[in-house]
Amino acid sequence: MFGKKCHIHRTAVLGDGVVLGDHVIVGPHAVLTGPLTVGDRCWIGAGVVLGAPPEILGAEHPTRWSDPAPHRGIVIGPGTTIRELSTVHHGSQRETTVGAGCFVMNRVAIEHDVRVGDRCVVSAGSTFAGHVTVGDDVTVGMHTVVHQHLVIGSGAVTGMGTVVVKDVPPYAKVFGNPVALRGVNRIGMGRSGIADADIDAVDRLFAPGAPETTVPSALAPAFERWRALARKPLDFPGPA
Repeated sequence: MFGKKCHIHRTAVLGDGVVLGDHVIVGPHAVLTGPLTVGDRCWIGAGVVLGAPPEILGAEHPTRWSDPAPHRGIVIGPGTTIRELSTVHHGSQRETTVGAGCFVMNRVAIEHDVRVGDRCVVSAGSTFAGHVTVGDDVTVGMHTVVHQHLVIGSGAVTGMGTVVVKDVPPYAKVFGNPVALRGVNRIGMGRSGIADADIDAVDRLFAPGAPETTVPSALAPAFERWRALARKPLDFPGPA
């Protein structure tokens, strides 16, 4: 089912169970298979694959490209761009989701059961293994690799080539192999309109050797959500 004023290249393959919102652009040689819902004003680049079965040994694969897969589907939020050669897989236990207003660059792999929040930027060549959860307003550096079942908190940023093997706290700046906490994402927080005093408080929270610091009340919900999901958290001096 297609919305109003969609533009689908004649070489694209769209199977049954695919729902497109209004003003969706689908580029050459893209492959979209259901169950899949794409929100309004999305831009899907050349060679993008949305809807392949989960990459789990023994997972059932459809016998025809037109058939919806017998798995949890995919939901792409409105206003999201997915650039050329990127892949999003169906969920196995929950829908795989990419939120609203995201910019997913080329050759990104978003595996089964991943949930990416709103307004995220995922740079070229990055990979999210299965069941990863990414908060809102996260920036993922080029060629970041995230181990399965991990959580990246809202407002965090990863450096180029980061290997994420622990849960990343909200608003953190992290990089390295293995990942290490390198301070606060001051630039990203400022662009999001977070007050300087709150940015300074989180900076103290993450500082090596710092005493415990209270999380600012305006940012507490993001830390609470992260703590509820995190199983292998990166250490920092503030409250656990």
